[in-house]
Amino acid sequence: MRVGFGVLGPVVAWDRDADGRAIALKGPRHRAVLARLIVARRRVVPVSRLVEDLWTAPPPGAVGAVRTFVAALRRALEPDRPPRAPARLLVTEGPGYALRANADAVDAWRFEQDVAAAATLPPDGALPRLEEALGRWRGPAYAEFADEGWARGERSRLAELRLHAVERQAEARLALGRAAEAVPDLEAHLAEHPWREGAWRALALALYRTGRQGDALAVLRRARTLLVEQLGLDPGPELRRLESDILAQAPHLAPATARGGGAAQVWADAAAAYDRTVASGARTRLESTVGLLRDLSMTGGGGLLTARRQRVAAVAAAEELGDPELTARVIGAYDVPAIWTRLDDPEQAATIVAAAERTLAALAAGPGAPDDGLSGVQPPDHGEPSGQTPDQESADHKVPGHETTGHEAPHHKEPDHAGHEPTGHEPPGPGTSEPEAPGHKAPSHEATGRGATAHEAPGRVAPGHADTGHGAPRRGASGHGVGGREVTGRWASGREAVGRGSSAPGGDGRGAPGHSTFGRGTAGEAATCHDAIRARLLATVAVESRGGHSGRGRQAARQAEEIARRLDDPALLAFALNGVFMQSFDRAGLAPRRDATGAELIALSARHGLVAFEVLGHLIRLQARSALADFASADRHAAAAERLGERHERPLVRVFTEWYRALRLAATGRADEAEAAYRDAATRLDDAGMPGLERGLLPLALLCLRVERGRPAPTDPELDWGPYAPWARPLVLLARDRRAEAAAALRTVPEPPHDLLLEALWCLTGRAAIALGDRETMARARTALAPAAAELAGAGSGLLTLGPVSRHLDDLGG
Repeated sequence: MRVGFGVLGPVVAWDRDADGRAIALKGPRHRAVLARLIVARRRVVPVSRLVEDLWTAPPPGAVGAVRTFVAALRRALEPDRPPRAPARLLVTEGPGYALRANADAVDAWRFEQDVAAAATLPPDGALPRLEEALGRWRGPAYAEFADEGWARGERSRLAELRLHAVERQAEARLALGRAAEAVPDLEAHLAEHPWREGAWRALALALYRTGRQGDALAVLRRARTLLVEQLGLDPGPELRRLESDILAQAPHLAPATARGGGAAQVWADAAAAYDRTVASGARTRLESTVGLLRDLSMTGGGGLLTARRQRVAAVAAAEELGDPELTARVIGAYDVPAIWTRLDDPEQAATIVAAAERTLAALAAGPGAPDDGLSGVQPPDHGEPSGQTPDQESADHKVPGHETTGHEAPHHKEPDHAGHEPTGHEPPGPGTSEPEAPGHKAPSHEATGRGATAHEAPGRVAPGHADTGHGAPRRGASGHGVGGREVTGRWASGREAVGRGSSAPGGDGRGAPGHSTFGRGTAGEAATCHDAIRARLLATVAVESRGGHSGRGRQAARQAEEIARRLDDPALLAFALNGVFMQSFDRAGLAPRRDATGAELIALSARHGLVAFEVLGHLIRLQARSALADFASADRHAAAAERLGERHERPLVRVFTEWYRALRLAATGRADEAEAAYRDAATRLDDAGMPGLERGLLPLALLCLRVERGRPAPTDPELDWGPYAPWARPLVLLARDRRAEAAAALRTVPEPPHDLLLEALWCLTGRAAIALGDRETMARARTALAPAAAELAGAGSGLLTLGPVSRHLDDLGG
């Protein structure tokens, strides 16, 4: 049981693994002991001090009473602890006791962390953090111990920190143009704490920015009266200056110049105009909202969580209107790249997939729908890629049997998507490197008179397509909220597509009359519109079905890619490749294929201004080159992703690159440094808004470090293994010398999900099977891992590794 403690109000405890079920703490002195230990912040409090703090005149049996209180607390907080086993939470140490709670287990400690973190963030990042922090308060800190001397200092410190957080929250709202929201909280704040000049200033400014100049001046005069009459003090220089500026209506008081400059003013003016001119029930608001949510998701943390939640609400609202094409646009416009293959919220994802499938069915049944939208289009080659990357192959290094003249497509039979037949190249060994510069170039725009839609793999074109000079890319992928698409393929208010992502004569990547993806006009344009809508829905199904074993996700990804390549729309293709990447984990050993995907996305995105997918391409290649032990190349892609992330304000990029650097330390034998780096990297996950990545990842990384060094698994019961518990449990039980239970647990371990940790989880299963002599499971692990013999186990995640797969295969008898 993981225990949480609350002191921002009455002292309470709850079971964090049982939806916050309250834990009974018995009487007031039991709670006083617990509160006193929390005040001590993991330090030992001697029994003699506890006695002094609990009683003004201690009774003769006070020491024994304290021990009784502690024993009762231990039974409540660690109900599953075996008899005579040492306590792990409320421990005995030296002359007293200490509460060894984790940093995130006490609401006051989390409040302090949130406030400190908010101080380092811009207003849009600070505001959700402060709102969350202030939401932890249930009343005065240590409410029932207000008169106790041992609590007085801590209560005062926390109360002052809370006042600071309220004022910082108001400042963030003002900076974000949300002055009206700041007014009521500031008025309540000042009613209780009238001596805080900063709060008076913020309230006056908030009133002024909401058009209440007279009220703002009245607030400043009220502040002066209170200060002069009750404290004998004149207002400080900031309050006096603000009063003069308000009287003069100084330009710098406007929201734009206060914090954000001209950009903030443009935002405020445009938002106000939109609110005035677009009716509250207009359908176009839904599409505009999805555009905002897509951009909000790129901010990370609270923005990503809010975007996901509101996305579901927007889709539900669209379905209520009964317009399948509107619903399709609302679903498909949220083309946020996703680099991580485990869902953050499986229930939400299932809701989106179900809505997309319903909409696809409605579109297929609607008037004017094409038979299939794919007439005459052969699927692209999904066969096994060359072991070399596109950066390594030269233009004159053709795939056997794939010679082309630049005008005709080679003949292919339709590939076996389940089997992924090889193309004739052997995969590289783990030491393969990539040159700094690509060995081939994208087709020239000038030479063809068209903008290339994709980055053609050397010697290949998409089957079924003539080589017109706009070669199709090999594969692409998507990033987990790591970037944002700036210029291409946006949905324009539900009326006409902004065809900026489509190639036009002249190759400027901005589209041309008659090439609008969603425009109205000829029957051909209507068919194009219908196909593009379907492709986005199919890509959504593929992305939101990641990590599963169903074939529907792979089928949807292939169909979306086929349509996107035929329509020659780079933005649509990038989103479709998102789904292809997410569905490329049906077996182990596919790092070379994903490497080709990343190379295509980088080239495609760089040509067409798709920043989000360019970042994504670099992160995919970082993962793939790590799997192939090519860390020089992986380093370059990490650096490139970081440069793009910093330039385009994509804070989540560094979450992945910092974990990569910890992996690099682990893979190069620097285990102690890697452990410290993993712990540092894990702190970035707290605010990333990606529970599918965060939960269980640090314990899993540390377990991999131990297994790689031949050490037993960590056995700390406080570790949250998250979704990886089934694969960790046999090794943890072995470390506790509970072999029979470990063997039983191993028999129930499921097949790993089809995601970036497929090889790592099979290796953990294999190590447990070796230790227990389970030959059947060893054989299953050996079969599953054999295709990845040339890779580093788990390194394809870009996060962790268990070393060469070949070594595990040797130990498994392969």
